[in-house]
Amino acid sequence: MTPSVEFRGLSKAFHGNMANTDLSFKVRKGSVHAIIGENGAGKSTAMKILYGIYQPDEGEIYIEGKLWGGRQKPWSSSSDAILHGIGMVHQHFMLGGPHTVLDNILLGAEQAHWGWRWLPKALRPIDRDEARQRLESLSEQYGLKVAWDALVENLSVGVHQRIEILKLLYRDAKILILDEPTAVLTQQETNELFDHLRKLCHRGKTILMITHKLKEVMSIADRVTVFRAGKIVGEREIHKTYVEDLASLMVGRKVSLKAESPPQVVLQEPVLQVQGLSVKDFKLQEVSLQVRRGEVVGIAGVEGNGQAELLQVLLHPLEYQNRMKGVIEVVGKNIEGLNTRQIRDLGMGVIPDDRLRDALLTDRPAQENYILGLHREKPFCQAGLILDRQVEELTDQAMEEYDIRPRSRLLKADRFSGGNQQKLVIAREFFRSPKLLVIAQPTRGVDVGAIEFIHKKIFRARSEGSGILLISSELDEILALSDRILVMYTGKIIFEFNRGEVTEQALGLAMGGEARS
Repeated sequence: MTPSVEFRGLSKAFHGNMANTDLSFKVRKGSVHAIIGENGAGKSTAMKILYGIYQPDEGEIYIEGKLWGGRQKPWSSSSDAILHGIGMVHQHFMLGGPHTVLDNILLGAEQAHWGWRWLPKALRPIDRDEARQRLESLSEQYGLKVAWDALVENLSVGVHQRIEILKLLYRDAKILILDEPTAVLTQQETNELFDHLRKLCHRGKTILMITHKLKEVMSIADRVTVFRAGKIVGEREIHKTYVEDLASLMVGRKVSLKAESPPQVVLQEPVLQVQGLSVKDFKLQEVSLQVRRGEVVGIAGVEGNGQAELLQVLLHPLEYQNRMKGVIEVVGKNIEGLNTRQIRDLGMGVIPDDRLRDALLTDRPAQENYILGLHREKPFCQAGLILDRQVEELTDQAMEEYDIRPRSRLLKADRFSGGNQQKLVIAREFFRSPKLLVIAQPTRGVDVGAIEFIHKKIFRARSEGSGILLISSELDEILALSDRILVMYTGKIIFEFNRGEVTEQALGLAMGGEARS
């Protein structure tokens, strides 16, 4: 059978750094083909070439056996790729929150009402009725139910994912590229997405899926291609491989996929105390918790049950003080009336769940992001002046220690892969040696080797006396890292478990509000 997609000798460099080198592989029609590799291994670059965002320096791409236009550069733009049946859902969804689902899908693919085609294109009214009918048919055919008139900003991320897929189907995409499609989804939403992907494949669509989650690769993919350092280092049929094999191919060494339990430490004074915290019109109700130095307290829960709101109140209490009751103490000090900088100065480090929104200046170089929030402190600043040489040396050291790729402190943050952006944020926050670390989704979009490294860093901070509040949607991560686990449901803490007291299955039931068995 003619492959749906075939890469032949594809190479791409940026400023002399090779992102892809001599890539050659085939993708079967009607299959889910996983693309895996470490952060910065060249996965997204290769898919962006297929989608027309980048142009290859060498090599060719064939679609269903044809080299489009008989040229080496397959697409002149993503619009060209879309016209030839290729679509891409990016890791960070490209949706307009204040607009309806229907408007988001039609944007860029508007069809004029047949009776007004004589007008200039910019003046033609959009035939919304015809578009709605076609989308209803697609929604029914693939089981992608959405409310067309709902505002996107009021919908869950799982629904956002459906909207992005419907956008591609509306544009007649035959080949769908999904970049980290489950990074922000709950387990239930992930299961639903995989059901949709199977339906797409059964109807002849081809899925290329970039992911770091090897368990998901094993459950959904038909075949997998492994990238390392911009090259292909292996290909496997899923029924002929296993998770440990794929992890070793990705990293080039044996990787521990399970964090080892750390030794017990002597608990010290509390660094975070929350008592009776409620916020009017917010998903927080009578939340009480404590984190002591030398322990990891994990918050487990299906996303949307108050974890994000708890994080926001801890960081920005001034924004909620007029509708908040309860007490929050950080390192023994009541933070009522304090701004975010004052709270962090007490000794709190923060790794937020949305690095692009809350942790990075994406249009600024890595070295500026590394000192973000630290730029007034030693050793980066003296007498009000930033010490450039210190900044450069310490940024280089951090990039080496945390394996941030490429090793370019002058590269803008948005040119790094998501996983390398995350490592940059983690390097910055751990540099502070904080007394309290508030960490949300620490390994989201991060490869298996980096996950192992980050987990070790969290355990090291714990052993050095930091108190850690961990919020994660990954159950195995919560179970592996937490000394105590608090379960949030509908804005309340409903269960507490000590290390070793609960299984993954029982924890999943607790997250759904069911009593422990």
